[in-house]
Amino acid sequence: MKVTVKKKQSNTVDLTIHTEFIKLQDAMKYANVVYSGGEAKQLILEGQVKVNGEVCTMRGKKLHPGDTFSFMGGNYLICANDTP
Repeated sequence: MKVTVKKKQSNTVDLTIHTEFIKLQDAMKYANVVYSGGEAKQLILEGQVKVNGEVCTMRGKKLHPGDTFSFMGGNYLICANDTP
C-alpha cells in the first residue's frame, strides 16, 4: 500500500501593493471581495471584517505590508512590491 502525503495549502491570498499603505476598504475592493466602496464601508461598520485577527470598524484603517485582513472565511496578506 502506497501512501501519499500532501502539504496543506494555506488559504491566505497575497495582495501586493505599490504604495506605503492601502486603506482597508480599498484593499477589500482590490481583493475583489466587494463590488464597491459603499459595500465595503457597510460591512466594515457592521464588524464583519478582522484586521490582524481583531474586528475592525474603521473603514479608513491603513494596512501596511505584513498586515492581514479576514472576511467571509478568506484571509488576505498585504505584501510590498519588491521591484524597484
